[in-house]
Amino acid sequence: MAVRRLAEQQPASFAFTPDNKAWCDAQIAKYPEGRQASAVIPLLWKAQAQHNYWLPKPAIELVADMLAMPYIRVLEIATFYSMFNLEPVGEHFIQLCGTTPCQLNGAEEIKKVCEKRIGEQRHVSADGKFSWLEVECLGACCNAPMVQINDDYYEDLTPENFAKLLDDLAAGRPVSIGSQTGRRTSEPAGGLTSLTEFYGVDGVSGPGSAPASAAKDAKI
Repeated sequence: MAVRRLAEQQPASFAFTPDNKAWCDAQIAKYPEGRQASAVIPLLWKAQAQHNYWLPKPAIELVADMLAMPYIRVLEIATFYSMFNLEPVGEHFIQLCGTTPCQLNGAEEIKKVCEKRIGEQRHVSADGKFSWLEVECLGACCNAPMVQINDDYYEDLTPENFAKLLDDLAAGRPVSIGSQTGRRTSEPAGGLTSLTEFYGVDGVSGPGSAPASAAKDAKI
């Protein structure tokens, strides 16, 4: 495992916004007295989201104070989990899946777009818009290759549609999350080949209804 350290340049302080502080208090209240430390990961995640998707030292210490935990315990958690970014990232932080299904479906070509457009991994582009990192499986194998950008998944990528996606994000234009080829969820890329007909509860064909077998069971 690579050593993960805090960024050398740190902000002087960190405080949750009133809305985020209320959210944190609600998370802490879910746990019985003496078990508040169980809320540490949600609170760190909220701090990271508020702080442009990276987690500074003052935020780690604030979360420790809120949960009455030693600083070192929260630092151990923040440095262990790779979902916490310990250094500044771009406005659009790209996590590129590099595991087997994505590799077999063109992840290397998507990586080349990142390298050409943004630069090396962990490098923030000159305009501050992008940074990227190759990560392990993100769980959208059926729609490989894919990336996660901030909180959203973008799937069925090609070098062409991925480059357009970056152009649109950079320009502030609206983008569609999920499949970039119009695929519906994880259906076959060429469209459904089975279960294409649906039936109403009376056994008559009709869109959006349960299959006849299910309807028949429901009448029993």
